[in-house]
Amino acid sequence: MTDDAFEVEEEFLLIGRTYAEYAAMFGLDSPAGPVLDCGSGVGSFVAEARECGVAAVGADPAYTADRATLRERAADARARNTEQLREKRDAFVWDFYGDPATRADYLRRANERFLADYPAGPYVAAGLPALPFRDGAFGLALSANLLFLYDDRLSLEFHVDALSELARVADEARVFPLASLDRTRSEYVEPCLARLRERGHDPALREVDYEFQPGATTTLVV
Repeated sequence: MTDDAFEVEEEFLLIGRTYAEYAAMFGLDSPAGPVLDCGSGVGSFVAEARECGVAAVGADPAYTADRATLRERAADARARNTEQLREKRDAFVWDFYGDPATRADYLRRANERFLADYPAGPYVAAGLPALPFRDGAFGLALSANLLFLYDDRLSLEFHVDALSELARVADEARVFPLASLDRTRSEYVEPCLARLRERGHDPALREVDYEFQPGATTTLVV
């Protein structure tokens, strides 16, 4: 649903990721499914996973809009994000992407693949912290670039409830990154871990190979 480390004037940029990016960010091997991507925005993970035979569902509040509207919003967000990235190039790690132009191409390809699949694919207009799925509906739930990243506008209670909801609908939930907009670890990480344990969960921190925000190489697994 959102993207990395940029001030965005009280909104969430509608940007999506590819399957390859998710595999690196979440340390995925070959997920058996069904997999929930929440919020999946205009990313191609769901479409690409289904092409590989993995049952996948995308959930995002943006899916109340039609394809033309999402195309326009995605193009605007992609242009803004790319411009900001070029301006702040030295603040990021480029081992995965190489350069801003390649990163922009990832965004474009993710958007185009999503739009070719939407709305016919399994896309549900829903968002955290309340999802319209039964308990244990998914083997795995993924949430990228929302929780912890926007801790300046999403409260600690929202984070705890959202993480608990992801754990309710899936056998395992993974969240990345754990860094906020200022590119430091979110102050909500430790309180969330404590609150999740109080609710009977067993959260863990797992290192991954992907790094874009400096030092942000940890996925939360619940």
